[in-house]
Amino acid sequence: MLKIVFPEFDNPIIQEAISTHDQLRRANQPLQHLSTSWTEIKAIPAPDLATACQMVRDGTADTMIAGIEHSTRDVILTCRDHFQMATNPETKQPYKTFSGLVVMRRDSEFYLLSDMAACKHPTVDQLREIVEQTHTSAKKLLPDRPRIAMLSFSTIGSGGKDTTIDIIQETLTSFAERDIFIAGEMQLDAAVNPRIGLDKSHPENANPKADQVAGKANVLIAPDLNSGNLIYKVFEQLAGFTVAGPILQGFDRAISDLSRGSTVADVIWTIEVLAKLIK
Repeated sequence: MLKIVFPEFDNPIIQEAISTHDQLRRANQPLQHLSTSWTEIKAIPAPDLATACQMVRDGTADTMIAGIEHSTRDVILTCRDHFQMATNPETKQPYKTFSGLVVMRRDSEFYLLSDMAACKHPTVDQLREIVEQTHTSAKKLLPDRPRIAMLSFSTIGSGGKDTTIDIIQETLTSFAERDIFIAGEMQLDAAVNPRIGLDKSHPENANPKADQVAGKANVLIAPDLNSGNLIYKVFEQLAGFTVAGPILQGFDRAISDLSRGSTVADVIWTIEVLAKLIK
């Protein structure tokens, strides 16, 4: 049983999500995208964010879902006060950066996107850690291999010279010798549309992994907070995707900071994504 503390327990969307999630679990409705059965949860109320984080830290709860009434800033600052940074599996050192991950689904479509919650203008070192955190999450969530696209207004040099492209290209050098499918810089359509990816990626000018990612990406890395936040809200508000999260990455606990626009379906999906990340 997954123990989840809700500092906004009495919010009507939270209440309906808890009830509906239990009904779906008891009815054993198919759970799309995640190769697992429905998670049995214990929903625990808390009077405020600080108390909720303390309950996670002392083991009274396994995780926290907050944010439907609180600002992202308040959730992140409270988590920062209560939790330590997770260990980077590659360097074996604590992360210095935290980031936000959303898991977006619509019918058979399924994408992870980061960072869209925390790091405004990531440096090379910060972007490298965002990729590392997201790749670690993706391996737990995706049914197949993560294929990571570093998003940009440019695809493999088409945008000319720009500092944002330089940051992406320098970040990619860190992963060049690793067995990770990651490529960029890449426009969104080139990342997710096979026809456009083949046309735009120009493998002869790209790193050797570009043909494994272009048009087939299932993990999207935004170049900055502006674009990341806009992308996920367009997916959610205009394109009809159900969105789990944001999930805060980089801390030693998986915590969700919901959007204040989150729906009942979003909260239910968040519960199941957190369950998968915590296992």
